[in-house]
Amino acid sequence: MATILIIDDNDTIREGLAITVKKLGHDPVTAANGNAGVTAFKQRRADFVITDLKMEGGTGVDVLKSISALDPDVPIMIITGFGTVETAVEAMKLGAFDFITKPIQSEVVRLKVDRALEICATRRGRRKADAQVDYLRAETDSKFAELVGSGDKMAQVRRTVEKVAASDTTVFIAGESGTGKELVARAIHRLSKRANGPFIKVNCGALTETLLESELFGHEKGAFTGAIKQKLGRFELADGGTLFLDEVGDVPPSMQVKLLRALQEQEFERVGGEAPIKVDVRVVSATNKDLEAEVASGRFRQDLYFRLHVLPVKLPPLRERREDIPMLVSHFVHKLGPKTNARVKSVGDAALGRIMAYHWPGNVRELENAIEQSLVFAEGDEIAPGALPQFLQGGAEDDRLDVPREMSLPEILDDLERQLILKAYTKAGRVKTETARLLGIKTSALYYKLEKYGIE
Repeated sequence: MATILIIDDNDTIREGLAITVKKLGHDPVTAANGNAGVTAFKQRRADFVITDLKMEGGTGVDVLKSISALDPDVPIMIITGFGTVETAVEAMKLGAFDFITKPIQSEVVRLKVDRALEICATRRGRRKADAQVDYLRAETDSKFAELVGSGDKMAQVRRTVEKVAASDTTVFIAGESGTGKELVARAIHRLSKRANGPFIKVNCGALTETLLESELFGHEKGAFTGAIKQKLGRFELADGGTLFLDEVGDVPPSMQVKLLRALQEQEFERVGGEAPIKVDVRVVSATNKDLEAEVASGRFRQDLYFRLHVLPVKLPPLRERREDIPMLVSHFVHKLGPKTNARVKSVGDAALGRIMAYHWPGNVRELENAIEQSLVFAEGDEIAPGALPQFLQGGAEDDRLDVPREMSLPEILDDLERQLILKAYTKAGRVKTETARLLGIKTSALYYKLEKYGIE
């Protein structure tokens, strides 16, 4: 339920609009002139304001100026029976959401209310995201400074991280590429009793079997061609701290045996060496693979899986936590802007609509790259649709959407929602329960949306 302020000196029009608003499920607040309307707004902040243009005791333009100064996020629609092009232009220049003439049909009111409330929610969401990012940036010693997101799923991740960090047991982080697994590993180290020790990382998927063994356990001089001096491995370097095994699902089978022994015994030999080396290391591992499936197929040792998978942390993909996107966008603008394009302070509504509509297969990493590219091409103090990467401006691939160019943000979001529903409906073979599952909504909500968009 939203609060909608209605200001009009005509009792019939004012009360008629109030009845329509109430039927839409919202809470109307009424005032008979501009000054009374501004006073009412100060006493109770509204989500949308509908005001007459010509009134005694403060005109609609006066209302627009006063309320916009109090809360620039609130859409204000001016209505009048004496509309002129000049007046409409003046109102829109001053920031009016819309300008329409009387008489007003109830269906028009419904459409305007829906669009205005979406715009209000978007503006306030962006402002909240900016404030949250500013807070995190100010809290330089924040435990979770890099784990950006205010939604329930990221809140659960932070709770899990805090719990597992207190232990000294092996941690296993699962998640798609680009979800922030290394950031979580660093947060676990930072919150653990090993925080003053080293945090050492090795990417198991980027090395051949021979190089991986040398990287993990080190080698003695002359152990193989090119071993011109002794080298300490990552296990030794991480002694007293945390060793992060990234992409552990890519460890070759023959190396899995040696890794298992090192984890169980906290002991190993360098390549070409004979003396056992004892270490005190906490291992945090991560992968984007389904290790249970890898175990079932025989590509990954079950005993190693159990040794790694003691304390699991699951990271959600970005498409499952879309409510965090505005905050992430603001975070990246503040993070990358100073070195890329210091003029840019925010992302415009239309550009944010396109960003919100994309499915982000590359997750947070892909989003960060997109914002960095957008900063390079941005020309004003905010990122506009034209500065976005090409894949956010529409494309022919099945996983992209055709984003309309000359539409308001609510219109863009409605059109994109319709496209998403059509794609899911087709993919599900026009089976409604499966379509709802793919979209992550209830079947009853799907029926409503199918009717809303006229999808047969």
